[in-house]
Amino acid sequence: MNKREVLKTIIEQRRSIFPKDYTDAEIPQEVIDEILHSAILAPNHKRTKPWRFTVFKGENKTKLASEMQTIYKATQPEPLFLEKKYQDIGFKINKANVVISIVVNFSGMTPEWEEIAAVSMAVQNMYLTCTANNIGCYWSSPKLVDYLKSSLIIEENQKCLGLFYLGKLD
Repeated sequence: MNKREVLKTIIEQRRSIFPKDYTDAEIPQEVIDEILHSAILAPNHKRTKPWRFTVFKGENKTKLASEMQTIYKATQPEPLFLEKKYQDIGFKINKANVVISIVVNFSGMTPEWEEIAAVSMAVQNMYLTCTANNIGCYWSSPKLVDYLKSSLIIEENQKCLGLFYLGKLD
């Protein structure tokens, strides 16, 4: 296949694949590095490079799951609290081999929408690289990420846009 055909195939195969469909196999660090490298190649106006990614694996990922569950429990009025949702939060994070936080850094040099668009293009590059490597992935943007400000060390000019889940596929 020529480059055009390969690219077309990868774009056509790109899908959000959820943690329930991931295997327990570990994603090699060099593949994670490749995924992150593809992200930083996204276009961005005035070279602000507005993306900030934090990779969660192992114990740090387990802590993230616990923190997200704690936040859910603390922010839900008792009549709205759902035990299944509480359990699902932990399951999704723990089932993924890697979770990457997606944060936009607003530089003030360009309109905020342009920096959000650049981060979105970076995530699309991550999706395409995952597809090329047979890695399942999806971008989730639950309201709970608004409460992760301290654990993600999010500054005043930054906003968490969600979490990117990755896992090996059969």
